Amino acid sequence: MFPNSSTLGHSPFSPNHHQQKNFFNKIPLNMPSALLSHQQIINAQLSFQNAVSLLSGNLATVPPVTPQPMTYGSGSRVCTSDAPTSSRGRKRLSDESIPQNVKRQRLHSHYSETTVVNQAVPLQEKHRYSFPEPVKSPLFCAPPLQDILLPDPRETTLPVAKDKLSQQILEWFQVCQQQTCDLNRKELCRAELQREIKKIFPRSRLFLVGSTLNGFGTHSSDGDLCLVLKEEPVNQRTEARYILSLIHKHFATRLSSYIERPQLIRAKVPIVKFRDKVSCMEFDLNVNNVVGIRNTFLLRTYSCIENRVRPLVVIIKKWASFHEINDASRGTLNSYSLVLMVLHYLQTLPEPILPSLQKNYPESFDPAMQLHLVHRTPRTIPPYISMNGSSLGDLLIGFLKYYATEFDWSRQMISVREAKAVPRPDGTEWRSKFICIEEPFDRTNTARAVHEKQKFNFIRSEFFQSWKLLQDKKDLNYILPLEAALQRR
Repeated sequence: MFPNSSTLGHSPFSPNHHQQKNFFNKIPLNMPSALLSHQQIINAQLSFQNAVSLLSGNLATVPPVTPQPMTYGSGSRVCTSDAPTSSRGRKRLSDESIPQNVKRQRLHSHYSETTVVNQAVPLQEKHRYSFPEPVKSPLFCAPPLQDILLPDPRETTLPVAKDKLSQQILEWFQVCQQQTCDLNRKELCRAELQREIKKIFPRSRLFLVGSTLNGFGTHSSDGDLCLVLKEEPVNQRTEARYILSLIHKHFATRLSSYIERPQLIRAKVPIVKFRDKVSCMEFDLNVNNVVGIRNTFLLRTYSCIENRVRPLVVIIKKWASFHEINDASRGTLNSYSLVLMVLHYLQTLPEPILPSLQKNYPESFDPAMQLHLVHRTPRTIPPYISMNGSSLGDLLIGFLKYYATEFDWSRQMISVREAKAVPRPDGTEWRSKFICIEEPFDRTNTARAVHEKQKFNFIRSEFFQSWKLLQDKKDLNYILPLEAALQRR
């Protein structure tokens, strides 16, 4: 998956500096060599054709996209969109000033623009970081992307829609789901950044995580990246911030030809936010948040074992974004929390549609499993055969009703790990929050951003009003009108 690059640098630090930054001494010396050549990445479009069924479902009704290449400074080629390039905050810029015909081209456009970006200036030898002491923990490596995306016959078909609302959901899903070209662009950007970051941290590995690989990505989803330096935890308030500050400086000074507006966000899990000018995509990069790698493949497995899960999750993410309750930076729900809410609902139906994978297959989702093995899990879990024959339309109405009228927000916590609602923990992290959703691996609160009562009430009201409308009208356009929603993509 990673391009070839040098393995060691020379330390610029004085002995005193090494004492102050001794947490770097735990970086392993003998990282595995690159797993995917640069030429293989360039030819990724061919190898991904058979993989699209896993991330994109049945695309028979969607016109194919034929991308043309753009070029990074080091020669990597990437297909790009003719979509507008400006953005703001965590979401893409509103399209209010863009003609309607341009907006619609985003869905089925032919990428024809070609650009050459200036060669990025390499770091001088004095800027390279070398960490001389090996770590005793197991070595890790990232799997080739082709291994992750091997097609699975279970995912080549979508559920049959026997009513208008279910058909609308499927049509929305097929329009909005992540396309192979979207995945290619994110992977090519990741590969370029891997090469550049290795100039600072030679034994690091950069992973694509989140919706890009978990099966719930959309055409407009941002890219999430996890930079892994070691398998042991990294202090997010000190070590991670320091590492990200170095990366931020490198992006801002030496990669400005194709990295735009890098920002260091000092959150609980700090990130560097940036926009890749070549692929026209937004990215968030964190350091050693390895739980994000683990939960990516947990969610990917849930997306694989039942064919109603992906369309339902994608439509609910779009609905939440349209109703402005899908933005943690503004005190509402992040996309990960929304996915966990959908999975929890499907687990707690009188006739469940999903099980608890962690309870049924504890060895496959062991939090101690080495990272280079995690990607194999989705292919080892068999389909879940549910006796619940509810349509997508019924499930969407039921989801809205469950969180509008049935779930006890003041006393209960959502737990996908337990496949049920459990009593709220008594810790301060939970006591002061209005929504409690358990992260399946580290058991933190994924909805901690919802800390204002006004925002919580707004979220609940959107659930309630959408449920009443959809129950009465049985028409998706009443809660997610196509034209208006496309303008917010």
